[in-house]
Amino acid sequence: MTTHANPTEISELDSARARFREELVAAELLVPSSVEGLYGRSGEFEDIIDRIDQVVDAAGRSEHGFSAPRFRFPPVFPREAFERTDYIASFPNLTGAINTFDGDNKAHASLLADRAEGKDWDHHLESAGTMLVSAACHPSYSMMTGVLPEEGRLLDIYGYCFRHEPAVDPARMQAFRMHEYVRVGTPDEAIAHRERWVVRGMEVLADLGLEAEAVIANDPFFGRAGRMLAANQRNENLKTELVVKLYGDLDDGTAVVSCNCHRDHFGHTFGISTVDGEPAHSACVGFGMERIALAMLRTHGLDSRKWPASISR
Repeated sequence: MTTHANPTEISELDSARARFREELVAAELLVPSSVEGLYGRSGEFEDIIDRIDQVVDAAGRSEHGFSAPRFRFPPVFPREAFERTDYIASFPNLTGAINTFDGDNKAHASLLADRAEGKDWDHHLESAGTMLVSAACHPSYSMMTGVLPEEGRLLDIYGYCFRHEPAVDPARMQAFRMHEYVRVGTPDEAIAHRERWVVRGMEVLADLGLEAEAVIANDPFFGRAGRMLAANQRNENLKTELVVKLYGDLDDGTAVVSCNCHRDHFGHTFGISTVDGEPAHSACVGFGMERIALAMLRTHGLDSRKWPASISR
């Protein structure tokens, strides 16, 4: 999300972010590491996440009239599937690849010699053929290759994601969780899914005692095509973020929920078609679990035991 601020405001914003992080660490809600944006979570923080997920899950069942089939993927998936998402074309700076050692004893000795001398030894590693998951829904599309059922597919997906975005702002974690509802089917089904979840997502945040605003976003989805798409995306309203102001008027706010329509991108790249033979369209809503938890802590205070009963039970 773009923030428009003068240098003084940027300094004030960075200070506010740093203070919030210090407060979270002092309260032992987050455990810092030597890497910016990489944290452990306390039991109390996890209890907040569980509470949020209960509300999200209830909203999903209410919205769809049944519990959508649940899928939980590991935070690592095949490189060939990652390639088909086109994420690398739009966000190479956020991407994480997994490398490992696959050499013989001589190569191992060379690695250890470089390490002992304080030299870089990463060049001794090779691709493991796997990537870190950037969006929780990404591993699901390869399982739908082929012809969809007549009614399409609706999936409930929850998992850890990685984005290389080191920052002092605790809301920009490098490892975080997303709970998504993914709809794959006809264009009308995908659009309707996105539209309904903009409204339902606002209700979820209100149930958690948060004030949010729905903002049309225009960051690119898919590589070069995505960059061209970005120019029209705002007018076509393909991506809406539900934003909470963690730092008052110092910035434009923090996106805690994202409602997206991908059109037929994943249908094309993963070979997913509807019963009429057309490339399937897809849409998803993603709840940023850590960001929502941070918004609640920022809004209601760092001691969840003192929160209103309506949001803490």
